[in-house]
Amino acid sequence: MMLANPLDRAAELVALGGPVVALLLAVSVVALAIVLYKLVQYVRLGTGHDGHVDEAIRLWQAGDQAAARSHLAERQTVLAELVAAAMSHAATTGDRTSRADLEDRFAVEAAQQLQRLQSGFRALESIVQVAPLIGLFGTVLGMIEAFRQLQNAGNSVDPSLLAGGIWVALLTTAVGLAVAMPTAVCLSFFESRISSHRLAIEQALTGVFNPVRLVEPAPPAASRDVAATRAAPAHAR
Repeated sequence: MMLANPLDRAAELVALGGPVVALLLAVSVVALAIVLYKLVQYVRLGTGHDGHVDEAIRLWQAGDQAAARSHLAERQTVLAELVAAAMSHAATTGDRTSRADLEDRFAVEAAQQLQRLQSGFRALESIVQVAPLIGLFGTVLGMIEAFRQLQNAGNSVDPSLLAGGIWVALLTTAVGLAVAMPTAVCLSFFESRISSHRLAIEQALTGVFNPVRLVEPAPPAASRDVAATRAAPAHAR
């Protein structure tokens, strides 16, 4: 009985709106399938939850490479695997040119990773754009049919017949918007996750291949005075 009511409502919408509503319901099923797939994918890969990599980068820049790798091994996320691989290659490469080549290589791998994570976005974008247009198309067809019936009625015009035809025609636009709006919200959420993930990748790879060591403590005041005296011109002394 729990499933019968939504199915009955869907059948009623199809009966009122005709093939256009049936098409929009099919589009909504496709959109829902893509959204659920992306949610499961992002949760499984930890997309957008990249804060654990910051601590590993801090340990790496401090020179504690073993602790950095150990910290990444505790989190099975797609970014942690990428950064761990980058650290493994960077640790065995001391030449600056080789490191630049490695950075380019991992930048390509990161771009491929982002492309895989963005799969399905084009379909969602198409649904957001096309669903309202399909609904509007159904409304236009419904209005044409309503005014055709009004013309055939001649002088015996029934206002209720015209009003009924108009609201049924507008139903398709409402269904199209009902499909497009939630899809647009989900797409914006996924895009925000990808933006956060892209920024985390760039920062992590930069931290691995171009480590910034901790600032050395300033020399004592006496040493600074001696260095300044040696650097001063002869006439100043």
